[in-house]
Amino acid sequence: MTTQTDIPPAETGGERRSWLREHSELGVCALLLALGVLVLTDALTMDVDIAQRGPVGPKTVPIVVGSGLLVIAALLALDVLRGGRGQAEGGEDIDLSEPADWRTVLLLAGVFLGAAVLIEPLGFPIAGALLFWGAAYALGSRRIDRDPLIAAGLSLVTYTVFNNLLGVPLPGGPLMGVL
Repeated sequence: MTTQTDIPPAETGGERRSWLREHSELGVCALLLALGVLVLTDALTMDVDIAQRGPVGPKTVPIVVGSGLLVIAALLALDVLRGGRGQAEGGEDIDLSEPADWRTVLLLAGVFLGAAVLIEPLGFPIAGALLFWGAAYALGSRRIDRDPLIAAGLSLVTYTVFNNLLGVPLPGGPLMGVL
């Protein structure tokens, strides 16, 4: 004979949210699974000419990476469902009770967007200098006597290394004839 106390209570919305909150790492598993499937699908549908193949063709690394992502997603999901939890990050010098600094985030996003828009008309040396200087300003540096000089130097060194040493062409803009 069963009594009313023997029947488990119906799952409520609060219990479901609590379970999802306790197993939030499953979201990472889903992301890894989706990335693994995407990489494998792309690798397996890659059109490779027979003349381009060698002992290790262009499909090899994506297949290994995609398979690795699937294995890691499955192992992580298994660990989470067995009760494993990642440790909460204490943050060495981060006060987790403070809200995010959205001003800095928006300034950095604006600087990156501005550099992306300006790289074609102004070239990498100028757009890169503005990027480095703007990032330094957004992160709190207010040294207007040295920051532009350091930013210009970093931009020119980066341009020279990529363009001349590595052979990766970057737009030079108006400075193309000078550099």
